[in-house]
Amino acid sequence: MNSQKRLTRRTVLKRGAAASAAVAVPYFVPSGVLAAPGRLGANDRIILGFIGVGGRARQLMDHVPPDGARIVAICDCYLQRCKETLEQKKANWRVYQYYQEMLEKEKLDAVVVATTDHARVLPCIRACEAGLDVYAEKPLTLTIREGRVLVNAVRKYKRILQVGSQQRSMEMNRFACEFIRKGGLGKLVRVQGVAYTGPRDYQGLPEQPIPEGNDWDVWQAQTEWRPFNHALQFGWMGWRDYSGGEMTNWGAHGVDQIQWALGKCHTGPTEIWPTTPGPHGNVSMKYADGIQVDFDLKQGPLGGGVFTGTEAKMVLDRNVFTTDPPGFIKNPPDPSVAEPWEGPDWVSRPHIQNWLDCIRTRSLPTADVEIGHRSITVCHLANIARRLGRHLRWDPDKEQFIGDDEANTYLDRPRRKGWELPAL
Repeated sequence: MNSQKRLTRRTVLKRGAAASAAVAVPYFVPSGVLAAPGRLGANDRIILGFIGVGGRARQLMDHVPPDGARIVAICDCYLQRCKETLEQKKANWRVYQYYQEMLEKEKLDAVVVATTDHARVLPCIRACEAGLDVYAEKPLTLTIREGRVLVNAVRKYKRILQVGSQQRSMEMNRFACEFIRKGGLGKLVRVQGVAYTGPRDYQGLPEQPIPEGNDWDVWQAQTEWRPFNHALQFGWMGWRDYSGGEMTNWGAHGVDQIQWALGKCHTGPTEIWPTTPGPHGNVSMKYADGIQVDFDLKQGPLGGGVFTGTEAKMVLDRNVFTTDPPGFIKNPPDPSVAEPWEGPDWVSRPHIQNWLDCIRTRSLPTADVEIGHRSITVCHLANIARRLGRHLRWDPDKEQFIGDDEANTYLDRPRRKGWELPAL
């Protein structure tokens, strides 16, 4: 990317940030003001833009409730993806290559940020500065510090941010987590999660031609510049530069359910240690109240965990749970509550609806930014312990390691010039 293009985008960003100072409240008409009772009118549908239009974003587009919101614009630094999206959806949405321009030119109420992990937090913050509410895909962050800066931005600008942890909206998961949390299994004697695999380090790849319309420099965002290779951009989840691997991908769901079931949504463990070596090894954690979680399952519930109590055992996964002995729960939810998640709607429709409802009421959404930050922090802690290969003590209030300067260097990463986080 040449310097003139970089200067232009920086200028756009600064103008957008300055304009956001005057935005204190959402400017759409609240639900019910113009609409007939029980029906949303055209004028009070929430106006959406999408930042990032890969496969997951295209799923989410299909699950935006049409009577509650309307997509008007999309952007992606690889323009070919925008073209493919318009063709696939048979839509005429306006297209942008750079999200800053979209935020400046479009009269949006909210955005869906479905970028790669390493490029997610900064657009979320800029959207908040511009007075927009945000639906951010999971995993929410690349580093722990990013998460706290994002939470601070959401609170400072009084925005609604829903994290795409849709299991928080699934009735089966909600019931099971509450059942465990309230002691339904008796005293917990063991909690297990999947030993999700971690990422691998970059060791050099041959340079390949950059596809036309693909701003490779922008795609790399905060990370160290690498020569373009298809395996980096389209296999990004496997590389530490861009992701935490499956530990932060599926782990963002499974760990979130464990946090929820244990009543730890706004805190985290106080000790973390690897029990087998390597970047994909087993990890154990202990909370301040003595509850221990062992990530040692090689197969099992990717979207949950195994909870063994003095009275019964429960295996919790996405939209389903089982108990041993069977039939232990006398008043389980009707199986029909799981059905909407088993067909085409399983992706996120009710979860997005919750976000839209909260935009109107200004209530905290089901997967608020603080919850998402805390859950993905646990995943980051597991990867850090694996990388260092030793026992770590963690202060969940100060969000730093205790007595370990080296470990604290992994709370953040160097960011390339032009991609720094704002001081909040």
